[in-house]
Amino acid sequence: MRFLLLLAGLTLSMAVSAAEPVRVAVAANFAKPLETLVALYGRSHPDATIEITVASTGKLAAQIRQGAPFDIFLAADDRRPTELDQEGRGVEGTRRVYALGRLALWSPRAGLDLGPALLESGDLSPIALANPRLAPYGAAGQAVLDTLRLPASVKVVQGENVGQAYHFVSSGAAPAGFVAFSQVRGAGGSLWLPDSGLYPTIEQQSLLLQDRAETRAFYEFLDSDAARARIEEAGYGVAPR
Repeated sequence: MRFLLLLAGLTLSMAVSAAEPVRVAVAANFAKPLETLVALYGRSHPDATIEITVASTGKLAAQIRQGAPFDIFLAADDRRPTELDQEGRGVEGTRRVYALGRLALWSPRAGLDLGPALLESGDLSPIALANPRLAPYGAAGQAVLDTLRLPASVKVVQGENVGQAYHFVSSGAAPAGFVAFSQVRGAGGSLWLPDSGLYPTIEQQSLLLQDRAETRAFYEFLDSDAARARIEEAGYGVAPR
């Protein structure tokens, strides 16, 4: 099986296949779970070729409108797939919720009492956040911050997507940041899961863009019981069928 991961110009190749590739555009928060799903799919489809491009949901949607040759779109929200579907850029009847996201405030430092009190104290700065205009997890994090009374001394550093927000924190450029729970589940450090009522529901939708046998097979696999179980293991919820 061949698996290509395209992220900030980095390409990862695994095995070789002459099959026409299935090109998947995926929001940064779901890149790691998708790698697991691709590996699982490869057990029963060893000749499949999957190419993955990772970016913010907003950037991927813009690329699709500009004609990027993606076959499947896995977004971090419901708005962009809905808009693309309404514009006739997807296969009719294929848009669905593949995961329900959870927001987390995370720091690699153990023992921190992360939450509103610490944020409002001003002792935690800068706070990393994905760009709220491009990334749904950034919009969710901003919604939580908007409920707080942050001192002017608290700065926010923005990444293009939630993957970059995570990098800011994991590299030490920021002491804490709002990321996807799936990115830091089991990672140690300190964690706060804001109440889901503090931010818009992160309903992650998918859309089939090209209806070929290879793309349809992988797209249907993503909604299989085995895939849904792995998605839940990764820290997401799944919507009822």
